[in-house]
Amino acid sequence: MKILVIRLSSIGDIVLTTPVVRCLKKQLNAEVHFLTKKSYYSIVSHNPYIDKVHLYGSDRAKMMNKLKQENYDLIIDLHHNFRTQLIKWQLGKKSYSFNKLNIEKWLLVNFKIDKLPDVHIVDRYLDTCMALGVINDGEGLDYFIPEKDEVDISPLPEGFQNGYIAWVIGAKENTKQFPNEKIINVLAATHMPVILLGGKGDKSNGKAICRELEHRALLYNATGLYHLNQSASIVRQAKLVITNDTGLMHIAAAFRKKIISIWGNTIPQFGMYPYYGNHYADNKIFEAPDLACRPCSKIGRNSCPKGHFKCMKEISELSLIRDATGMFEHI
Repeated sequence: MKILVIRLSSIGDIVLTTPVVRCLKKQLNAEVHFLTKKSYYSIVSHNPYIDKVHLYGSDRAKMMNKLKQENYDLIIDLHHNFRTQLIKWQLGKKSYSFNKLNIEKWLLVNFKIDKLPDVHIVDRYLDTCMALGVINDGEGLDYFIPEKDEVDISPLPEGFQNGYIAWVIGAKENTKQFPNEKIINVLAATHMPVILLGGKGDKSNGKAICRELEHRALLYNATGLYHLNQSASIVRQAKLVITNDTGLMHIAAAFRKKIISIWGNTIPQFGMYPYYGNHYADNKIFEAPDLACRPCSKIGRNSCPKGHFKCMKEISELSLIRDATGMFEHI
């Protein structure tokens, strides 16, 4: 059986689809192909459960010709929007599509009416394959780093060699980012070695944090220095990961890391909190409870629509310091 799995974006969503790919491959002995955007190729290119990666790009006619030549038996659409509907229609093959629960999310965001099932999105992705007899194997998420992208941390000061915290300060949307001043307060009150992670767009925040803490020992600003797989390597080698609701959070869960996740305008009830399958890893969720305005979006915003940003500002630094210290020092 030859199966095409579709998930066009984003980093976190693609990582969250890895149990589907693995279970299709192992339980059905299927030839599994994966369609995604070019910018996410590195996430899936070294996955041993994927036989071939196809890229969704500007030359759509060329892409469709290649897909038609594959003569798939089945399509698993885990993205399920107008673009993927068109792909399925043109391929003309039997397909199963992910239920995005958009109405339920809209009700929760706009009217705070919670009709969402208490089910992680991974299990909902797997439900898409239920008719095929595919079941959750409980092995959690996968992330595979090619050897060339592994980061050698030995050049870092000796204090990092016995364990460090990887703090992911970035997120695609501003309302999902823990404020710099609160990060500074936490780091000023702690002694653990910390590596700051983020993309090129987070370099200014990383510099601002380090500038305020120039006399703090064992703080390394790695924002903008590494591409995704290299950042994943830093996460894999960390003793604890502190992160916003972002793709590296799910990569950390794939490595079964201890995680402290910090939630702003989005909420864990959307079903995208750290997922470990049947495996246990200590993790804590930090959020401002009982805010009438939260969630204000199912993904994120450039700024707080009410101007107060209480969803992040009301998170306790003292509690974060306590839990981070305890989780880092506990063996």
